[in-house]
Amino acid sequence: MDSVTLERAAPMPIEADAPAWTPALPPEAPLPMPVQSLRVAPRVAQPPGRTLTLWLRRAFIFFGAAALTLFAAHEMYLVLEVGGLTLLEGLVLGLFVILFAWIGFAFTNALGGALAMIGPRTDPLGIAGAQPAPLAARTAILMPTYNEAPARIFAGLQATYESVEATGAIDAFDFFILSDTTDADVWIAEEAAFLALRARTGGHARLFYRRRPKNIDRKAGNIGEWVTRFGGAYENMLVLDADSVMTGDCVLAIARAMERHPHVGVIQTLPVIVGGRTLFARMQQFAGRLYGPMLAEGLAWWHGPDSNYWGHNAIIRTRAFAQCAGLPHLTGRKPFGGHILSHDFIEAALIRRGGWAVHMVPWLKGSYEEGPPSLTDLAVRDRRWCQGNLQHAAVLPARGLHPISRLHLLTGIGSYITAPLWLIMLIAGLMTALQARFMPPAYFTAEFSLFPTWPAQDPIRAAWVFVGTMGILLLPKLIAYAVMLADGPTRRGFGGGILALIGLIGETLLAGLAAPVMMVAQSSAVGSILAGRDGGWNPQRRDDGTVALGPTLRHFLPHTLFGMALGGAALAISLPLFLWMLPVILGLVLAVPLVVGTSAKVALLARPVLATPEERDPPAVLTRAFALSRQLSAQASEEEAVMALAGNMELLAAHRAMLPAGGARQPGDYAPERLIARMKAQDAPDLETALALLTPREKAAALADREALDRLLHLAA
Repeated sequence: MDSVTLERAAPMPIEADAPAWTPALPPEAPLPMPVQSLRVAPRVAQPPGRTLTLWLRRAFIFFGAAALTLFAAHEMYLVLEVGGLTLLEGLVLGLFVILFAWIGFAFTNALGGALAMIGPRTDPLGIAGAQPAPLAARTAILMPTYNEAPARIFAGLQATYESVEATGAIDAFDFFILSDTTDADVWIAEEAAFLALRARTGGHARLFYRRRPKNIDRKAGNIGEWVTRFGGAYENMLVLDADSVMTGDCVLAIARAMERHPHVGVIQTLPVIVGGRTLFARMQQFAGRLYGPMLAEGLAWWHGPDSNYWGHNAIIRTRAFAQCAGLPHLTGRKPFGGHILSHDFIEAALIRRGGWAVHMVPWLKGSYEEGPPSLTDLAVRDRRWCQGNLQHAAVLPARGLHPISRLHLLTGIGSYITAPLWLIMLIAGLMTALQARFMPPAYFTAEFSLFPTWPAQDPIRAAWVFVGTMGILLLPKLIAYAVMLADGPTRRGFGGGILALIGLIGETLLAGLAAPVMMVAQSSAVGSILAGRDGGWNPQRRDDGTVALGPTLRHFLPHTLFGMALGGAALAISLPLFLWMLPVILGLVLAVPLVVGTSAKVALLARPVLATPEERDPPAVLTRAFALSRQLSAQASEEEAVMALAGNMELLAAHRAMLPAGGARQPGDYAPERLIARMKAQDAPDLETALALLTPREKAAALADREALDRLLHLAA
């Protein structure tokens, strides 16, 4: 793209004296990205990295989980088979085996993570001992955004930019803000923030902004469109999320690793959750920091070069992505058909299928993100993720996928399917107890017997099975705590062993109460998606977790009523059964106060209890990001888009220059909202009337259309 001046881009007299500027985008360097077939497997060479040690680790994970499951299944069978298995008891046994296999697999993965953390470091890419070297290849750092608060995303990007600049290697990187924003006011605020970011950093030659008029295929389409337009100029792309922050040292470490290992397609870091202000966010932040590294180390320990991609805070070889990760549209109706929502797992599987290695480096510090501020926000996000992960069932049969890649897809499906399975087992167990309590013995059975037959269970063995299952669930937390105690700097970062233990107990209790709520929420999401309802795509809240009592009561009232029904049924059977089910009953009955209470901001005096090392001694990049976010948020004004453009000549000129074809209709553009926006703007006698007539989509179309924009600016004059 040639250099563009404001006179060429905006011929209106008001902009005639505006200075020349650096184009918002670099010259295009197209890179073909063919859509991949799920029916035909490419013939490719396999990447190195599989050793006898890796196979032994995998055997430990799988055979260990299988052995635990077989033992638990045998014990549960002995619990239920007293007097013979009824149909309900058989259902409970079958569900128990499936669900125990799930938690047994997580348990052996945690053990593998503990072995990895206390033993020699698993570093197949040699990142830890690598000598600093100049980067020969160029890397694009991509920040996709969708209707996010510009102050937050530009603060994080600037902090990352400055951290990379401090390493002295900034010339090897370009930064792209890839906007899929549909809200016109947010769009113009993004453009203003982009100009301000360039002015603050002086990075006019390496900071770029692009907004897609139509967000086809959501985030996957956003990244894919960049690859096909600019990917040819960059060896790698480092994908961020709207709440991502990374240190320059971390960025350089993975960029250098990509240069040293040309067979590697993806290197995924472990983003540490930071910035939590509400009790719920801090609970997740604490849990992620205490248990997360061990669990991620376990995955890296046995994944080897067949690991996964989590959608952000990862570096990807652009050529590998273009060759292998062009996502097809799935056949059938929504929510299973159409474009792929949870694209990251699929992209990793296809890149791995294409012969590229995919690695995870969970021990590498300097990768950060934020979590949802409330249980409500988590449920909303989970609803979208649920649909995306259930779609993986259509990709599972794809030809040529590595077995470990198929396992990644299965775990994505299982993370949501297990919720309704737990719910069904809970109800089936309750019905089994009702059957044993109220069903009369059968004196006349099909087979001769001297004694009557009735449903019965072994309560003593059942108690031991329950204790063992809880142990498998909770022991990884205690192992992570022990590993943390052995690491002096990390232990001090948590405030010492006592404070960390208090935090562990508090987080476990709160998570235990929240688990039944999420079980019902995820079960509802699975049912809704199976019924054909789409999950939508809403921007996430990042900071404020405050929830209103009225909407929360309406949303979680079914959870409360269901908990009361469970409690009543259990109490009708026996008091011991009611006490046995009390954790589930309490979580559901207290759903509303739990959601409202945990969404509140935590007082300063209570913050040390769930503090993390990054909070007690924040890295410079986080301190800078949070300070910038506060500063930019305080300076931001929620100004209407047309008035913002009319009152800022530089912004208006830049806006015109960034419009495709200067705002003229391009061949093939038959969008009706463009024509409707023109007509409504022409008919309106004043700006207030015009804005009232325009729908949100039409307003965005008007600001992207030269004629409609001119008319709105005339009305604003």
